[in-house]
Amino acid sequence: MDMARFAEGVLTEKWVRRKYRFDAEAWEKLGGDDQLVEEIETEKLKRIRSGDSARERAQIHFAAAPNVLGDILNDQQASPRHRIESAKELRVVAANGPEATSAADRFQITINLSAAGSDHVETYDVAINPHDTAPQELLPITAAN
Repeated sequence: MDMARFAEGVLTEKWVRRKYRFDAEAWEKLGGDDQLVEEIETEKLKRIRSGDSARERAQIHFAAAPNVLGDILNDQQASPRHRIESAKELRVVAANGPEATSAADRFQITINLSAAGSDHVETYDVAINPHDTAPQELLPITAAN
């Protein structure tokens, strides 16, 4: 997979050669191995179809966004509107660290009591904190049952 990522430009030759300890001779032999080249092309096609290739390349470009936004924010010649928008976007980027809660860190519990002769539905929206042993919102519900 690393060779496919190298062929896509996600990894550098220096990184691949260092990781696998390829000297110049071994590197040249790899390039001449038709079966390996075919397997790399097959892996590249799989990565394109799954979206992994585009996602990784987009992440590389996105990593430069804070620098660009910071330049706009600090540019006294930029319009105030652009400076404010860059500050807002930087806030969003800064909030996407490990402490941020994403949609994947949330789930919803819906209890439909209509089968018991009632039209009552209870819904609980729960955020998951990976450091908690149990979601705090569910503790009173669990204790009541």
